Amino acid sequence: MEDSVGQKRNNREFTLVSVAELSSPASSASPGIARFTSDGSVAQLHIHQDSLQIDIDVDLETARIFKLGPVQSVCMVEGSVVDNQTSFSRGITIQFRNEEESGAFDSVFQQWKKEANAQGRSLPNGIVPSSKSKFDEKIEQSSAKMYFHYYGQLLHQQNMLQDYVRTGTYYAAVIENRADFMGRVVVDVGAGSGILSLFAAQAGAKHVYAVEASEMAEYARKLIAGNPMLGQRITVIKGKVEDVELPEKADILISEPMGTLLVNERMLESYVIARDRFLSPEGKMFPTVGRIHMAPFTDEYLFIEIANKALFWQQQNYYGVDLTPLYGTAFQGYFSQPVVDAFDPRLLIAPPMFHVIDFTKIKEEELYEIDIPLRFVASVGARVHGLACWFDVLFNGSTVQRWLTTAPGSPTTHWYQLRCVLSQPIYVMAGQEITGKLHMVAHNAQSYTLYLTLSAKMWGPGAEQGGILQTSSCKLDLKEPYYRMSQPQAYTLAQDQQPPPLLQTQDIPIQSQDLDEPEMMQQPSPNSCAQVNSLMQNI
Repeated sequence: MEDSVGQKRNNREFTLVSVAELSSPASSASPGIARFTSDGSVAQLHIHQDSLQIDIDVDLETARIFKLGPVQSVCMVEGSVVDNQTSFSRGITIQFRNEEESGAFDSVFQQWKKEANAQGRSLPNGIVPSSKSKFDEKIEQSSAKMYFHYYGQLLHQQNMLQDYVRTGTYYAAVIENRADFMGRVVVDVGAGSGILSLFAAQAGAKHVYAVEASEMAEYARKLIAGNPMLGQRITVIKGKVEDVELPEKADILISEPMGTLLVNERMLESYVIARDRFLSPEGKMFPTVGRIHMAPFTDEYLFIEIANKALFWQQQNYYGVDLTPLYGTAFQGYFSQPVVDAFDPRLLIAPPMFHVIDFTKIKEEELYEIDIPLRFVASVGARVHGLACWFDVLFNGSTVQRWLTTAPGSPTTHWYQLRCVLSQPIYVMAGQEITGKLHMVAHNAQSYTLYLTLSAKMWGPGAEQGGILQTSSCKLDLKEPYYRMSQPQAYTLAQDQQPPPLLQTQDIPIQSQDLDEPEMMQQPSPNSCAQVNSLMQNI
């Protein structure tokens, strides 16, 4: 049996629809053949192009095959290894008659590489041969499966495309900085529908590699093929950025790696990995910098709404069953969910602070655990119900610097804002200092566990001694938010309360936009507040 297999390997030939140098225009492609040969000791791949009589002998020990599509691959040859990194000086694009022949070629290629004493495996999506993907090592398989399934659906891509603040800002950042893209190689990290790749091509990119791991890659190919004037300069590669190889370095990385609270879904790590693997030393990243903004807030409506959810478990005769033993657990469970919605910025009781993440410098490992010390000075006297968070990112182009913000009071995006609600609010007076910490720990379900502590420090005479009057803490799972997504609820200010200048930030200004004043609503009644306070004492 082994002899018959060996005989088959001695002469394997594949008909190629087209063969062309990667650096040559598509018009230079012509039919050819790919032939595997062996003299019993040396295995070789020979690629022949008919019209130009080009003959290429491929060193199987260093060559690599990367899939560009179901029937198209690129064979990288003439490789050299420097500092444990392989670089290639030549690439040959080859196209097969059908997907079956393409798959058969890949399989034979890997078998012959093994004979050439190179460790390898089938590379259906241009994946680097390794025992286990770095992505797979840190992400739970079930989470990754759900994640890629979600983003592989057109309806979710449509939801993001219809976020006109998001899509419009990306378009403006690219087109206004055309000088950064003109004639450059671009890598679109997590390309999704391919919209950012098309923007880059519109801005004059020499070539765009659109890397997408989900089934959306096939839709991206279809969309790009339907825009041929742009699509001829875009290559869609199905695979994870942690695993795929590209034939050349990038001048620009473009991506939309932001999740709720900037870091949810842990795609920032993939963005940083792509930077380290693909970006040239002087390359640019769009976006360049991200900031997480935070401020304490008061919102009696929200607090009562969450607390009331647990009232179900206060029933002592539910079909003859006493549910109260689970009331305390249910109460804390509801408060462990971060709230995702849009809120009125006047609910903030202190000017915000922010934490900077520089995508061009941060190490991947630094995103595994993020520690943010908190310090605020209350502008008004109020009950502090928790910490409100949002983010913005900067596109630091050579021509225009443009911000994409998710701040309260700005046009609402599909990210909304996020609030961490304390089950035990704290009380502060105007001028009182609020300190604490937001500690974020990444977990293998592609999200973070949040640990929040807020404390009210002494105020007035003797405050310089730094004593703590009240402290409240909570633990939340960013993976399991409460998607409230209501529009901002306005509230009536007391006569002696004036809203602070909430959207002013240090160092880097953000342009805010004029908004219509929302309708005013009444505050919850004192009786409803008293009812919740009474319930809390029984927990």
